[in-house]
Amino acid sequence: MVFSLAVRFLRDREGAEELAQDVFLQIYQQLGRIETPAHATWWLRRAICHRCIDEVRKRKLRPRIGLEDAPEPAVKDPQQDPLLSDQLRRLVETLPEKARAVVLLRYQEDMDPSEIAEMLEMPISTVKSHLHRSLTLLRGKLKKREGELCR
Repeated sequence: MVFSLAVRFLRDREGAEELAQDVFLQIYQQLGRIETPAHATWWLRRAICHRCIDEVRKRKLRPRIGLEDAPEPAVKDPQQDPLLSDQLRRLVETLPEKARAVVLLRYQEDMDPSEIAEMLEMPISTVKSHLHRSLTLLRGKLKKREGELCR
């Protein structure tokens, strides 16, 4: 009954499943207040109707966009050299585990050093040291490879 009402109201099976699940969780939390089976039926109908109305209002404010309708993400830097990216990836893989984690979190995930320190449970000074040493090492290795290629 709950799911049927939601599907007919929303005309969206996945959304109806979510709302029905929420309503059943609500009634489970309210079991002590439910007096009879008729009261439970009344409560479920009322709850699903109100949840459906709220959901329709939300959708008007924030319409859902299907994945197939979403635009392709823009490429950040079309001039980026794929060979350099591949070299950098391989060089970062040679770093020790903690230093590699710090570099990836900083430059791939764009996290602040304080966030990295909290996540990896290390002092912020250690995070900064790992970043400084790793960047110096990576720059040196890149210059060395450039020198080898120019010969």
